[in-house]
Amino acid sequence: MLLNVSYHNKEVFRKIDEILGKPFTLKERLKRGGIGVGRLPINEASVQINNLLILDNNRNVCGIEMRPKGILVGFRSLLESYALVIPYYKLTLYKGRAEEYSIHMDTYFIKFGVRKKEKFNHKFMAKILAEKARHTPSHPHDVS
Repeated sequence: MLLNVSYHNKEVFRKIDEILGKPFTLKERLKRGGIGVGRLPINEASVQINNLLILDNNRNVCGIEMRPKGILVGFRSLLESYALVIPYYKLTLYKGRAEEYSIHMDTYFIKFGVRKKEKFNHKFMAKILAEKARHTPSHPHDVS
């Protein structure tokens, strides 16, 4: 779900918390070794997201924040802030070319660059995949 999070709208933040869980506490953030990355250059995006990104001439970058039940992918367009709310069960993460990752959910996707020397960002993507695996049943259609 793509949401405008520019304004402190309690209903929007309640909806995000309902889908992804409340943000991690400082103690949990430290224990996990960080729960986010920022300033990832966007190389390509789905039509809905691209239509927002082309409204200005700024460099298109995104940030990712982990939550207990999913991730938030945030970006800005003009003076507005947007968040793609992705629960783990809908998340698909691909490692494309040598320095590119792609996050997909339903009809939305964002491809972003991560340089080889940015080891923290590569480790963070592995951390997201591990969390997704932890929240995904091993055999969802297993019939006994």
